[in-house]
Amino acid sequence: MPDKFTNMAKTVLVTGATSGFGKAIAERFAKEGHTVCITGRRAERLAELQQQLEQQYGVKVISLPFDVRDNAQVERAIAELKNQTDRIDILVNNAGLAAGLSTIDEGNLDDWETMIDTNVKGLLYVTRQIAPLMREQAGGHIINIGSTAGKLVYKNGNVYCATKYAVDALTQAMRIDLLPYGIKVTAVNPGMAETEFSLVRFKGDEERAANMYAGVNALQAADIADIVWYCASQPPHVCINDLTVTCLTQANGFYSIKEADRVKK
Repeated sequence: MPDKFTNMAKTVLVTGATSGFGKAIAERFAKEGHTVCITGRRAERLAELQQQLEQQYGVKVISLPFDVRDNAQVERAIAELKNQTDRIDILVNNAGLAAGLSTIDEGNLDDWETMIDTNVKGLLYVTRQIAPLMREQAGGHIINIGSTAGKLVYKNGNVYCATKYAVDALTQAMRIDLLPYGIKVTAVNPGMAETEFSLVRFKGDEERAANMYAGVNALQAADIADIVWYCASQPPHVCINDLTVTCLTQANGFYSIKEADRVKK
């Protein structure tokens, strides 16, 4: 289905599309008939998703396996992408993760590097390649996936929260810098969501990851995909700057129904 405001299909680039939010966002745009460029480190998963979307929705899907933390890989991948499409209408900077959950004095430096390189530098590397394309085409939309962790710091969140505060600041800066070129910039900031997020954070500890969601009716990846789609499908003169969403059992990045129950006791 073409875009209802421009009557044309769009080309959408989604980073971190092998699972969670990214996969659901790619599926949502493919369902609406748009060309989807999917990226991620796990080439096999990308190939599976490409086949699924092409068969299910009959859309063009471009698969680009690369690591956003490596600027050389980013540059090569986007150069390849330019040979396959002449424009990028929407960039969803979704690739991101949390690693570990410890106090600042006991933090793991490798975890810190991974979060900073992925959540901040990776977002910058991809944006640096795509923003000039949007400037040349005099329009586009960048949607950065932030977090409630970029709105309120929580215990042991230190570096992860810092990276998401950086996403918040960069989103505001991008909106100012790109305003003269008619480029929209939006931040979508999810709260607790039941994806691979906690499994990655706890390095495959399934029991610990599952415990994070116990007693909380968490957001699902499809919920965030619907919200991203809503932001992207507004009229040309409308830009949703910043949107924060939590499940009903979470008030913000710190206070949830579990905390409320603890306080009652």
